[in-house]
Amino acid sequence: MRPLLILLTLAFASSIVRAGDPDQLLGVWFNQEKTAKIEVYKTGSKYFGKIVWLRDPTYNETEFKEAGGHPAVKLGGPKVDWRNSDKARQNDPVLGLLILRDFVWDADDEEWTDGRIYDPKKGSDYKCFMRMENDSTLYLRGYIGFSLIGRTSYWTRPTE
Repeated sequence: MRPLLILLTLAFASSIVRAGDPDQLLGVWFNQEKTAKIEVYKTGSKYFGKIVWLRDPTYNETEFKEAGGHPAVKLGGPKVDWRNSDKARQNDPVLGLLILRDFVWDADDEEWTDGRIYDPKKGSDYKCFMRMENDSTLYLRGYIGFSLIGRTSYWTRPTE
């Protein structure tokens, strides 16, 4: 009985320490669809994330047609941020694109807040907060205005 009690106490204590660690966010994450990997990193006290891998890094025929002749989109060429509302950014490669920015750790709520998330599929930027569901699942909530009006996504750590 005593060894079991010690084991449970240690497990509980380690989960408390892990829950309050803002740097547990760091590393590589799959987006919900598993079409991209995003590397989350820290600069100063803020957290950022950029796309470091794409399952399909070049345009296929369907995507090329969807772009409707946008001059930055080439069949078989690398994907670019052609939906960006800033015309100067529409030639930026999607690979390496900064999609998470300026998140800060809120120790009281145990989440990262005050950040922005960019969706290159829509060319839109949203307010966002994130929190860990468990060691391998990240909850993200992007929204406009209030968090009630938005979209939730779950990212997972790659196992490979």
